[in-house]
Amino acid sequence: MTDHWVYVVECSDGTFYTGYTTDVDRRVAEHDAGNGAKYTRGRTPVTLRHTERFESKSAAMSREYEIKQLRRAEKERLID
Repeated sequence: MTDHWVYVVECSDGTFYTGYTTDVDRRVAEHDAGNGAKYTRGRTPVTLRHTERFESKSAAMSREYEIKQLRRAEKERLID
């Protein structure tokens, strides 16, 4: 069974990026190499701050959407 992950990275400019993946380490490395999301390019290096594991892609994608709707202060509480 494949694990599905939602993750939050902190970019070098202090902003947060939330994404979905099946391999967190690979995805963070892609962001750091400038091959990740367009948003994180130019904001490297990124630091992994939060992960959540799900058994289905749909559950992970729903959670990713929820996190993306949070205000910054709410994301900071989630990470801490």
